[in-house]
Formats: sequence, C-alpha cells, structure tokens
Amino acid sequence: MSLRPGRDADAAGFIALIAACWAEYPGCIMDLDGEVPELRALASHYAGQGGALWVAETEGAIAGMVATRPLGEGAWEICKMYVARARRGTGLAQALLDAAESHARGGGGAAMKLWSDTRFDRAHRFYEKHSYVRSGPIRALDDVSNSIEFPYAKPLTGLAVQRLDAAAATSAEYRLAAVLKDCVDGGASVSYLPPLDLATARAFWRRAGTDVAAGKRIVFAAWADGELVGSVQLDLATPPNQPHRADLQKLLVMRRARRRGIARRLMAAAEQAAREAGRTLLVLDTCAGGAAEALYRSLGWTAAGCIPGYAVTGDGAPCDTVIFYQRV
Repeated sequence: MSLRPGRDADAAGFIALIAACWAEYPGCIMDLDGEVPELRALASHYAGQGGALWVAETEGAIAGMVATRPLGEGAWEICKMYVARARRGTGLAQALLDAAESHARGGGGAAMKLWSDTRFDRAHRFYEKHSYVRSGPIRALDDVSNSIEFPYAKPLTGLAVQRLDAAAATSAEYRLAAVLKDCVDGGASVSYLPPLDLATARAFWRRAGTDVAAGKRIVFAAWADGELVGSVQLDLATPPNQPHRADLQKLLVMRRARRRGIARRLMAAAEQAAREAGRTLLVLDTCAGGAAEALYRSLGWTAAGCIPGYAVTGDGAPCDTVIFYQRV
C-alpha cells in the first residue's frame, strides 16, 4: 500500500480513523471541537509547524496516518500515528514510521520523540520493537479522557550510547533480547544462561531491569542510525568485602553493526559510570581466542588467568574463559 501526503480534505477520514482507534480503549473519548480541532485542517496544522503528514488509503477510506514536526535542537516528534485494526500486522505501520523518520532525517533531525497514552499497550510494543525507549516522566493531559501519556525517544542518526534508567531498561526489553539472541546465534559465549530463545532472552533483560530499579545494575544501550544494536552492563551487587569492585557483563553488539566502534563506545561509558559510582576495579570474563578478548587487550585490560571450559558458545561447545580486570 503506497503512502501519499495528507490533505485538509482528508479530515473526515482522520476523524473516523482516530475515533475508531480510541474506541478500542475504555475511557478514551473524542471531543473534536473542544480538544482536537486541528483534525479539521490537519495538513495545514503540521505544515505551519514545519512538519509533514502522510496517509494510506484502502477502498476509499483512510487506513493509516502519521505526522512529524520539528521540536528544536535536532529533535523531531512523531504525531498522530494510527492504523486501522484491519490493516495492523501488514507492514503499514512500519511504512508510516519509516516515512516520518526519513523526513526527520532529511530535515536535520538527530533524535525522535513521541507521546503515547498509557492505555495503548499495542502501540508501546510497536515503538519498543523499533528501538524507542521510555524517556522521562509521564504527563497528564487533564482532558475528558483523563489521559496519562508515556514519553518515548531514541537517537535517530549516527552512533549514540545512553545509560538506561529503570523505565527505559524495561521498555528496551524486546530490543535488548533481540541483540542478545543475535550475538548468541553468532557464537557468543552464554555462561550463566540456559539454552537461549527469545522468551528466555526477554526474561533475562526483565531481571536486569529490576536490578536497575534496585540500584544493583547499570545498563547502557547503543543505537546506530536509529536502531538499538548494542548494550553493556555493570553489576554493582558485589560481596560486602569488595565495595570497590563492579563486574562488567554482556558486552553485546549485533553482528551487522560491528566494526563501527560501538563496543569501544560502550566500554568507555561503562568505565566512566564505574568511576562515578566509586568503583575502582572492574572485572569481566570472555571466551579465549575471540574478538572480545582482542578488544579488551587493546583497551588496556589485564588478563588475570584462564579457566578451561568455563563457558559454552552459541552451539553448545565448551570454551576456555579468560578473566580480565581494569583499574579505573
């Protein structure tokens, strides 16, 4: 299904589509003239803000829509993203989001932001699969629907590394699970993990998010051109007699995003976070002979010893494990 620019003349279609989507959730009420009068001339509304609007039609009806507008300082916002129930799961939502993000890039956008009603759980899963994470406090709109909204955001261009708070780490579960599974499928060691499928990977990151909320763990994520492709963790829950130590775990970069300096950026962020947390000794383990071992050595980490058969690779073969440490 092809997209076209939205027009003010599409107003009836916009109103019908949004009303139908809101009707799927209890308490979502459309007060057209009181709260969303811009729907009567939506193309002009976004054009006046330097933005743009797209629609998809099927059998003469608006089946999907999305808008974007600049917010300043390199940020753009995704707005009015709706897809008719019958067209979900067809790739239409992906096409709409791609159109908006591509337009923002062309306009110099470096980051994307959006707001989503806390009741729109299906939308949350969609955005999270496309590398958006929760970012900042919720907001209450004081409207007839008593709307409360989650903020989502992601870097859009280049390489970016960000520390995730508990809300962001939880919302990144799906993407982080995909990163972990990609690395394991590519032969990464999986010590301390059972045989890995996507459900297991998601459960692993769910526990990590709980640890972030408890202050026991720090998680960083890395984006490349708008896609969340890497991560690293610092485990702060060390024994009471080792308050100076943190364990660096799960340095992961998806195979298609490697050789771009992402792992080095993640390591630098982790070391800085360790210093800020008052940890002066970092410890990690990795399979002997792999690319990760070469990376750690190139970054000045010291090998403390090797444990034969300590971990297994993605295909279940045992591998010797090198223990490294770094003073920060």
